[in-house]
Amino acid sequence: MPSPYRAIFAVPGTLGFSAAGFVGRMPLAMMGVGILTMITELTGRYGLAGALTGTLALSAAVLGPQVSRLVDRYGQRRVLRPATLVSVTAAGGLLLCAERGLPDWTLFLCTAAAGCVPSPGAMTRARWAEIYRGRSRELHTAYSLESIVDEICFIVGPPVSIGLSTVWFPAAGPLLAGGFLLIGVWWLTAQRDTEPAPHPVAGHAGGRSSALRSPGLQVLVVTFVATGAIFGAVDVVTVAFAEERGHKTASSLVLAVYALGSCLAGAVFGLLRPKGDPARRWVVGVCAMAVSMIPLQLAGNLPLLAVALFVAGLAIAPTMVTTMALVEAHVPRGKLTEGMTWTGTGLAVGVALGSSIAGWVVAVHGAAAGYAVPGVAGVLAAAVAFPGYRRLVRPVPTREGQREQQDPEHSERLERPDRAELPERNMA
Repeated sequence: MPSPYRAIFAVPGTLGFSAAGFVGRMPLAMMGVGILTMITELTGRYGLAGALTGTLALSAAVLGPQVSRLVDRYGQRRVLRPATLVSVTAAGGLLLCAERGLPDWTLFLCTAAAGCVPSPGAMTRARWAEIYRGRSRELHTAYSLESIVDEICFIVGPPVSIGLSTVWFPAAGPLLAGGFLLIGVWWLTAQRDTEPAPHPVAGHAGGRSSALRSPGLQVLVVTFVATGAIFGAVDVVTVAFAEERGHKTASSLVLAVYALGSCLAGAVFGLLRPKGDPARRWVVGVCAMAVSMIPLQLAGNLPLLAVALFVAGLAIAPTMVTTMALVEAHVPRGKLTEGMTWTGTGLAVGVALGSSIAGWVVAVHGAAAGYAVPGVAGVLAAAVAFPGYRRLVRPVPTREGQREQQDPEHSERLERPDRAELPERNMA
């Protein structure tokens, strides 16, 4: 492992919560496609399957930030375990209803409740931010690592979920995803030493407001809606593109190449020490994603498409890493987990919108025309990022985390990170 990555694991407990976060994050890539495959295997109704997948994404987009808001207020252990039980129980109900052929409304009810799912990625990033608060180099590497983990999940998760549901039994993919969620969350929340201390003050006075009131976070979330539309549209159109050419099964490999490009870019980006304004880097990254959609319009076969998607993937992880750094800079520390979850919410909403619009375009005009959807989404993302740049470079009001960074005793602790020196945790 390159030294910058090895160095961030010097603090005891970091390897443990990072591994737990990886396991808990697998359902993010497995559950939606698993439900889609299960429903089509059981009923052959692609419309119903797509509607249920969209319901899950929108439900998670609404409920996820509320779960994270409670986490900031009461702590990860007290909130994540009950929320996980609700989500897994609802997902189990969906599997039973689907297997027994119960009315459609029962499927939608269970799917909506399953959206009460925690965001393990936001939880692990919040732990990194707590441990390396004020140490930008270590945080840059840690956020790069988290981006790599995200991409690995999307490389491995969908093929495993689809394969199990088609080869073993229809509910196998979602069932395994639920198991990953339970194991990952219980493992993560059992590690109390690295858990960020809750901020009860966030539940009183001005703290009742959402992290989304931050002007900078608003820009990031809206841009991520357009970015999510790129991802959702690329997935749908790529599957249709491969099917039109008689190689539908190859679509998973082509999409894996897309994620692989992002994974490699994230690994290299974590080794660098970027200087200058992160807001400017973020705008450049968003524009790079938009420009990378142009070659997709020209790809006439699967090999060329795979090359174009690999190149397009190179802009993703660096932009995501910079986004997390901007969230950490613009959101009060007592609302950091919620702020990070809101970016995921923007992506989820965008994925649902991009998938739906791309599906309609493919049905009416064919797969080749479908790549215009991510192209337009990229233009919209850049159109939001450019004027939003001013909000991201505007000085941020004094925050709790900034005041603590000025404390000499806190600075000394940062220079000597050790398990015994981590902030005292609420063991309730």
